[in-house]
Parts: sequence; structure tokens; C-alpha cells
Amino acid sequence: MRFIPRHSDVHISTPHSSGFARLASGAFFCVVHFLTFSGIINPVVDDDDHDLVLRSQKGDLRAFEALVEKHQKAMLNLAFRLIGDYEEACDAVQEAFLSAFRAIRKFRGEARFSSWLYGIVLNQARTRLRQMAGQARMQPLSLDDPPENESGRKGLDLPSQESSALEKLEKKEIETKVQACINLLEPEHREVLVLRDIQGHSYEEIQQILGVPEGTVKSRLYRAREALKNGLKDVVGDL
Repeated sequence: MRFIPRHSDVHISTPHSSGFARLASGAFFCVVHFLTFSGIINPVVDDDDHDLVLRSQKGDLRAFEALVEKHQKAMLNLAFRLIGDYEEACDAVQEAFLSAFRAIRKFRGEARFSSWLYGIVLNQARTRLRQMAGQARMQPLSLDDPPENESGRKGLDLPSQESSALEKLEKKEIETKVQACINLLEPEHREVLVLRDIQGHSYEEIQQILGVPEGTVKSRLYRAREALKNGLKDVVGDL
């Protein structure tokens, strides 16, 4: 059973060059502005899943497919931002939806369904990251390997008709550097940064997703923002 379509069916939002230009200015509030208003944001959905969940718990596959359709983009964006690889993110979300399908009857509605689902995706992303780290230690890097493009696949991105080759190169360079700064954050800091500043969740929702007190959420977010700010300062001179 496959729930997640591949490349052309689900679009992973990527930051616009203007957003990255604001980041490159060096001001931390530009970072927050970028994370808040760029195309990578996925607003939190309304809590109207109750009927679909009840039907899914009774074995209605179409109802669960409707839940997948509704939430797959946000879940895939979360996994992609945490993992940094499109194919691995697709696999992680696929496994997460399968796990949710198997466990749907155990869902008691103590939190929003989307919060419960985010928690499952988060755990799958953590598992994938551990697996990727183990594989990276075992496989030497070849200098002959082609670079990865925006979707995480190996190969070169060709410039679009709307932008020149130079604009494409500059956008890709800035995007790569900013995403690299996010990737260098501690996992628990990266998680809360993605959930709060990229996906726009409230502190209460993040508390439910991560299963930690609100004070811990705010503390991790502060450290994540400080680390990201310092990382961006290091790359601004190279832009």
C-alpha cells in the first residue's frame, strides 16, 4: 500500500531568492521574516479531522486516504526539512502513514490528529537520520559523485527560462548555505526550529508533538535561533 506519490505529484516548497537575500543581510529578524513568509511555510490546518478519524477507525480506507491527502504535504515538508533528502523523506512519511494506519484504532483524541501524526513522522525522520549516519560512516565519499539538486537527487539543475544561469547559481548557492546551517543544528534544536519557525506551529502544539514541557520548547527554540544566527554570520562573508 503506497500513500505518498513521488516527485512530480508532491511539491516541496523551496525558498525564493528574495527570501535568501534577506537572510544574507545578517540581521536575525530577517531570518525570522524569511522563515515566516517564504514559500516553505505550511500553515497549521484546522482541527476538523474528527469524522474522518472515526470512519478510519471503523476500517474505512477512503476516509484514511482523505486524511493522507489532507496532511501529506505538511508531513513531507517536515520530513524533508529534518532529513534533507527527498527520497529518504518520502520513505519516512510513507512509513509514518503506514504506522498511523495500523495504529489508528489506538488514537484516543487526547491531542489533535495532526499533532499525533506529526509525532509519528518525527520519529520516522529520527530513525532515517540514524540510518543515514550509519551508512555515511561505512561508505567513503567519492569526489566523482555529482552534486545533489534541490529535490535531493544527484544531478545538475538546469536554469529555467524565467531566470538566467547566474541567478540560478546564486539562488542555489545561498539556499545550500542556509540549509547547511539548519542541518548543522543539534537534532532537538532543528526539530523545534522547523516546527515553530518554518511550519508555524504554536508552542502548545509543539509541546504535544514532542512530548516535552512548553518551557523546554522555548529553551530549545532560543538555542536553535542563536545557533542559526551564528551560523549565518559565518557564511554571510562568502555570499
